[in-house]
Amino acid sequence: MKKQIERAGELRDSLQYHNYRYYVLDDPEIPDAEYDRLFNELKALEEEFPQLVTPDSPTQRVGGRALEHFNEVEHRVPMLSLDNIFNEDGLADFERRLKERLNSAGTISFTAEPKLDGLALSLRYEKGVLAQAATRGDGRVGEDVTVNVRTIRSVPLRLSGNFPEVLEVRGEVIMTRDGFAELNRKAVEEGTKSFANPRNAAAGSLRQLDSKVTATRPLSFYAYGFGEVSGELPQTHFEMMQTLRDYGIPVSPELRLVEGANGCLSVYQDIAEKRDQLNYDIDGVVYKVNSLALQKQLGFVSRAPRWAIAHKFPAQEELTRVEAIEFQVGRTGAVTPVARLQPVEVAGVTVSNATLHNMDEIERKDVRVGDTVVIRRAGDVIPEVVNVVTALRPVDTNPVNLPQHCPVCGADVLRVEGEAVARCSGGLYCEAQRKEAIKHYASRRAMDIEGLGDKLVEQLVDAELIHDVADLYSLEADQVAGLERMGEKSAANLLAAIDASKQTELPRFLFALGIREVGEATARNLALHFGGDLQAIEKAPEDALQEVQDVGPIVASHVVSFFQQSHNIEVIDKLLCAGIEWPSIEKPAAEEQKLSGTSFVLTGTLSKPRDEFKTRLQQLGAKVSGSVSKKTDYLVAGDAAGSKLTKAEALGIRVLNEQQLEELIENAIE
Repeated sequence: MKKQIERAGELRDSLQYHNYRYYVLDDPEIPDAEYDRLFNELKALEEEFPQLVTPDSPTQRVGGRALEHFNEVEHRVPMLSLDNIFNEDGLADFERRLKERLNSAGTISFTAEPKLDGLALSLRYEKGVLAQAATRGDGRVGEDVTVNVRTIRSVPLRLSGNFPEVLEVRGEVIMTRDGFAELNRKAVEEGTKSFANPRNAAAGSLRQLDSKVTATRPLSFYAYGFGEVSGELPQTHFEMMQTLRDYGIPVSPELRLVEGANGCLSVYQDIAEKRDQLNYDIDGVVYKVNSLALQKQLGFVSRAPRWAIAHKFPAQEELTRVEAIEFQVGRTGAVTPVARLQPVEVAGVTVSNATLHNMDEIERKDVRVGDTVVIRRAGDVIPEVVNVVTALRPVDTNPVNLPQHCPVCGADVLRVEGEAVARCSGGLYCEAQRKEAIKHYASRRAMDIEGLGDKLVEQLVDAELIHDVADLYSLEADQVAGLERMGEKSAANLLAAIDASKQTELPRFLFALGIREVGEATARNLALHFGGDLQAIEKAPEDALQEVQDVGPIVASHVVSFFQQSHNIEVIDKLLCAGIEWPSIEKPAAEEQKLSGTSFVLTGTLSKPRDEFKTRLQQLGAKVSGSVSKKTDYLVAGDAAGSKLTKAEALGIRVLNEQQLEELIENAIE
């Protein structure tokens, strides 16, 4: 089982990361087809070995957490995702499973409609008036986007007809192809950034903080289902969708009522043929058991209904030649290989670049310059290299090597053993990472520079007023006052906040530097272990660093590599010359570390800020983590504790209320 356990862990970690990229950042790194492969591999492993299932497995949830920029909305009825099938055999298996569970050999009626490629949305109507709109989020908690959704003309603000007291409509926000083309045309004219595809454009438009921007975007909405409804329902899904249409809610004009798997397949083939003629992007066909009574009888698994399935279209593929392989540096320092291709038309789009993901993928597929390769536009979004046609390989090709130095800044490129992603170690000065480094440095848990938000950082960097974090301390009032939405008073407030940040604490400063794997707890442990001596940390070898609590070989190697980059040291020296300072730190005596070796997680609403409890626990030697695991000793649960409490109870972890935590701390102090 060791091999299966390790592989399941690798898949969970990878899927969690890509969920975050796709659902939180709207910036996916891999095609949908690759994600599906990883997900289905994990799902198959867990079905074969049920003991591998964990509460936090991606198969037990839908997607990522809600963005912090919007208020959270808890869905009264979870907005779950759909399982996928990819061929006729999968459809036959789906029908067979339904009949077995229903203990019936009769023909099952289904609805079939295109699977729209947009952003899932919930519309809640109360007394016929739009009361709330929310994104799916993680399926249980989404984002409140009511103000933005009210700007979408196809969403009725008031229902027509004899509607129920409460009606929650589920559907998809999309951008038509015509609308997308016009939006990008205007972006080119105005010199602003264009969007990669209609799905990203729709998602980005709906998540605008300024609803005036959303109002200018050509968004549409189509209903595909419902959540909470008061009163009686029709007997079938098809009738319910017709009822929604009667209320004034748009429903897909391609929605069909069919009998059995053969009927589903007929619709699939018909829609596939007309796919290119549709004015919106789709990536498959969704089948649903038509009878609502049978839907209720069939029920749900943890992340998807048993009564519905998505029949995905195969990704379209073409052959072309790799003309070059280059390495790009992302905003977090990830060094990603990109294939430059002989231009080829795939699914109606000319493709000249394709991602190679990471060195593991290059080595696994053995992609080389000069190779003839199969290119796929997975999900009609991101081109990828599927495989090499080795029979057409020229005799003079050579394997690709990871560059030793960052192509942007020249810093060392590091690839930790066991990790697929290589990263640039010049985090403080690398131009590709500059904006993210400054945003992190100014964040609340780092240097806490009030007023220096993401948009202002973007403006300062784009105007070339700052090139690294140290330049913040040489900004002048007239420079800042001249920026968009800034004035003399705002500029003065910002410069005062920057100046106030000079008085800090070494753990905060270490965390603000953005050293990979060095979070708040590790930064504090480093500062305490070395008695507040930054130079001692800079010069410490890996074996000395591993003597620090919770610092293993990987973290130690990241710390050493960071301080080995001369330009990182130059930026730190500039910060110290600018006046950054912190009080001395006395290393606590061992006998004062009464909670050393214990791990705590804080969740829910407490009477005091969590940071206050966190600091008190850390002063006693405890580790405070943000997530529950088997290594957690105590979960401190305040009011409205959610999934962390559920997981802790499932793992048998001791749960404390606030009073019990106070008593534990007092006993440790005595």
